[in-house]
Amino acid sequence: MSFTEVDDLIRGDHHALNADDRCIFLREYNANSGYEGETNSLIWNLKKKPSERHEKAGYHHKARCIRQVSGELSRSLNPLWLDNATLIPIPGSKTFDHPDYDDRITQICSGIREQVDVRNLVRQSASTAASHAAGDGQRISVEELLEIYEIDQDLVDPPPTSIGIIDDVLTVGRHYRAMHTILSEHFPDVPITGIFIA
Repeated sequence: MSFTEVDDLIRGDHHALNADDRCIFLREYNANSGYEGETNSLIWNLKKKPSERHEKAGYHHKARCIRQVSGELSRSLNPLWLDNATLIPIPGSKTFDHPDYDDRITQICSGIREQVDVRNLVRQSASTAASHAAGDGQRISVEELLEIYEIDQDLVDPPPTSIGIIDDVLTVGRHYRAMHTILSEHFPDVPITGIFIA
């Protein structure tokens, strides 16, 4: 499996991205298709809510999918780049104290290989509705994300020399754009790549 780069042909589908944003993805997700297809099934299993672990059958698939995605990223990312990169998960929609706080992206990054630099450098100070569950017109804006995103000052040293912003699905790119904005303000001139499962 190899990465596809977001280029001018598909950038219009991700209108929050800037022309010079470098984003790559492994799989194609089909919106409004539920669990249909391997990629959709993978993503929906990843997005299962932690509060449902004892209530709904099939929650165990989430851990399997986390391991699967870690393996796919491990085989697809350049190991020489990983030697020096800092992987920064996009925060989930819930804060640490919320019952549905989900660290799946951190788990995925940590499972890529031993001794990879994974840091939750950006925190979300307030819980929001999950983007995949929000209706049209209710998704959070880049500006609103920037109001609740904050750098964890305990994790800034050593400063990154190359950053990979990691998330499961690239839709219009609002979360990536907000992450890129806050990280590039704090670490100017550090190259940033968006890395997505789908």
